[in-house]
Amino acid sequence: MQEEHGPAPTIWPLGFAVGIAVALVGLIVDPQWVASAGAIIAIVFGYLWARDATSEMRRQAPVVQAEVREMTPAEAAAIPPAAEGEAAMARPEPGERFPRSRFLEASTLGLGGLIGGVITVPVAGFALLPSFLDQKSYRVDMGPVSAFPLGKWFIATFMVDPKEGETSRRTAFVRNNGFVAQGSKQVPSFTVISNRCAHLGCPVQANGPTGAILGEKNEIEHTKNGEILLRPVLPAGFGCPCHGGQYDTEGNRTAGPPVRALDRYQFDIVNGHLVLLSTYSVSHVVGTGAQAKIYKYKLAGPGEHVDGPEQWFYPLNPPHHY
Repeated sequence: MQEEHGPAPTIWPLGFAVGIAVALVGLIVDPQWVASAGAIIAIVFGYLWARDATSEMRRQAPVVQAEVREMTPAEAAAIPPAAEGEAAMARPEPGERFPRSRFLEASTLGLGGLIGGVITVPVAGFALLPSFLDQKSYRVDMGPVSAFPLGKWFIATFMVDPKEGETSRRTAFVRNNGFVAQGSKQVPSFTVISNRCAHLGCPVQANGPTGAILGEKNEIEHTKNGEILLRPVLPAGFGCPCHGGQYDTEGNRTAGPPVRALDRYQFDIVNGHLVLLSTYSVSHVVGTGAQAKIYKYKLAGPGEHVDGPEQWFYPLNPPHHY
């Protein structure tokens, strides 16, 4: 009795599992190096595993020579033509190039694809297009530049769109950095940091005294966007009360679970007024104030990496304004 032999045991699956484990641990310990090393180990051992498992399929099949013999003239003469006799094959119609079965197969697949497209495209359009169309961009008038003394921090509370009411209320940390050279001109420089935590979006607070503790009054500016509340603050940094994320005064992550620096607002100076535009994401900031070098990216959601290999794990974000 002939026994069937299965493939010999190998260490490739074990190495593949070790690589996956190292990559998952590396996402927490050191995403750049440990996770990358784990991914490389998993890819190498996975390739070797797949190569070993498919070795039988890739092996050349042996050639088997059939046993044949020559027909005698009498046997050859006794074989009737294929188009004659009771079981004869029907002759093809003149001009027929494609059999009916192939035409029916193509028609069925084509009609099925058309019906699927008619059903799927409208549903997908209604589900996905609103995220990409009619996205408003806002301009928030924060008041005159003179309301922001040089080097002084303010906690600014405002409404992005007064028509939407409290749902559009936002908070930002604002500091006037003075002027910075841009070519041959001197242009105003502001640091405007969003208070949305880069971990899960909780409201970040300033780590420092405010208002009456500093012996200073809150200020209210009346603009096109309604009342803008400006509260003086002397922050040593910013902290999230929800999960302990900590940031320095430029918004760089210093501790806790956040994956990047705090988002920032673009701004413009219009007729002597500070005008906030859309937000953008920041991986980190080098330097301070007007001399800061900001590594700027398109706005991403809380918890999403914007640089490094981790960014590959996140889908494309639709255009939106915060």
